[in-house]
Formats: sequence, C-alpha cells, structure tokens
Amino acid sequence: MLKIDIHTHILPETWPDLRARYGYGGFISLEHHKPCCAKMMLDGKFFREIQDNCWSPETRMQDCDTQSVNVQVLSTIPIMFSYWAKPEDTLDLATILNDHIAGIVSDYPKRFIGLGTLPMQAPDLAIRELERCVKQLDLPGVQIGTHINDWNLNDEHLFPVFQAAEELGAAVFVHPWDMMGKDKMTKYWLPWLVGMPAETSLAICSMIFGGVLERLPKLRVAFAHGGGSFPATIGRIEHGFNVRPDLCAVDNPVGPKEYLGKFYLDSLVHDARMLSYLIELVGADRVALGSDYPFPLGELQPGKLIESMPDLSAATKERLLNGSALAWLNLTKERFSP
Repeated sequence: MLKIDIHTHILPETWPDLRARYGYGGFISLEHHKPCCAKMMLDGKFFREIQDNCWSPETRMQDCDTQSVNVQVLSTIPIMFSYWAKPEDTLDLATILNDHIAGIVSDYPKRFIGLGTLPMQAPDLAIRELERCVKQLDLPGVQIGTHINDWNLNDEHLFPVFQAAEELGAAVFVHPWDMMGKDKMTKYWLPWLVGMPAETSLAICSMIFGGVLERLPKLRVAFAHGGGSFPATIGRIEHGFNVRPDLCAVDNPVGPKEYLGKFYLDSLVHDARMLSYLIELVGADRVALGSDYPFPLGELQPGKLIESMPDLSAATKERLLNGSALAWLNLTKERFSP
C-alpha cells in the first residue's frame, strides 16, 4: 500500500553565512562538528543537534525503505521561516531553501514532493515567491507558520496570499513556530508539549472566525500535529461561538463545526483513540499520514499507528496512508508508479 508522509522536514547541508550576507544576526547556521552530525546554532548559541537524515536524501531514502514509506513531502524546519527579518532577506533565504527542495524533488521525483516557504511578512513578495514555487519549481504547495509575527492568519494583510494559493491550486501546510507563552514555559520542554498544540488551534480558529475558509472554499489547507488542541476543544469553541456571537461571530456568521471536513489534518497524535476521534470528527478523507520526520516528537515508525488499528478497514487505511495526501496535494498515484 502506497505510503505518503506529508509532514517531514529538511535543510540543505550547507548555506551561506546569513549574518555576513544580510548584515545582522538572528539566523540559524550549521556547525558540522563530526561526521553525519551537525549543530544548529542561533547567533553562536546551541539550538539543536541534527543528523544527516536532516539533509541527505540518500539517508532519508534508506530510512524510508526500512520504514516502508514510499514518498516524503519535504518542508523546511519552521525556525527557518525568518518572518521577523527584513522582507527582502527572508525572500532571499526562501529562494535558497525552495531551490534546494526543488532540486531534491527533481533528482528523486518518485520519492519526494516539495513544499516551499514564503516571506509571509511581505504579502506581495510572498505571492511572487508562491507563483515561482508553483509555476517554475513545480512545487504543489507551501508551508507557513501558525501566525506571522503580530498577525494571526485571519489578518487581512494575509488574505491575498491565501487567495493566490487558491487561484494557483497550491496546497498550504500550517505548522507551529514561535510558540505563544514560551517565556513562561522554560522547563519540561513545555513550548513543544503545550505551546505547539495551542498554536495550531490558534491558526485553525483564526481562519474559521476570520472567514478565510468561508471566503476561499477551494483553498486546500492542512494543519500539523492532528490539529493540535483544536479537536479536543471544538465543543468549547462552538459553544463560545453560540453564547457570545458578539465576540466570536463578528467577522463570520457561520459556526465553527460547519468547517469540520473542510480542512485537512495530519495523523500525528500518538494515540489510537485520538486518531479514531479525528476520523470521526473530520472524516478519513481529511486525515493524512504525517510523522514529523526526523525529529523525536514525531512518529518514529511512520504509519505504524494507522496500520495497528484493527477497527480501520483496508479502504480507510489506504485513505489515511495516501489518498488524503494525494487529494490535498492535487496529485495522482500515477506520479509515483515505478
């Protein structure tokens, strides 16, 4: 059964010294301190250690073969979004990252699909790079953050970008970054355990309450980590909309539950009961395999949870393992045929 993983992250093995290139700091660099291993450094401070599976397509394919994953959808690591930087510099960095991903897809078209990154803080530049990603690099979509600096995803500055994505038929993958409340969560890895799920709920609620999904019904959006805390709190969200429409329905009169099944979620929830609930909530045709490869909070054997659930039919498993991904990306199985 074809297995497509829509949530994997990649970096180039090397890139220019961005501090020297742009004249200021705040950017990630790689320090290759030993074979097959590098430190991600932020202004000289250690951020994370990564292995060569974070940049080597050959290593990734070996892992995929071991894990029976046929295709990975590649996107950058969210810390590379750099929405805080000068827009022209973020555009330049996005060009470097997008060209790298497109090159890997070109080299191994049966194994990889690419998503671009955009300078979302400058919507005109973001649209220009989105068009290049789709029309020149043949990338079927882009990855964006759950917010753009002080803008949530309902902000009118961003609407033209979503409108352009709909018109181009580009898929949008929304991934948390720069987690809310991180300064109050300095212990226990809480930004990743608490902040990330809340960030994704923020993004979904913003697009619903802000009318983005209502105004752009053909926009194909997927949210990481099973929608974060949104699925578990949709009852509260809907109730709040009903009892305080003066606060919640100011930009869109349509209730949040009306949008269930109109956006995609990845399957990364680590719990069979939660995955069953997601399928019940939005439908199997809106849940796609996502592992967060190659990071430890991901599903270490992609698709194992789906395959282990005896109550799922073969047709449902196939939808989760490839059908939903293909629909979201607007691709066909034939592209990956031997």
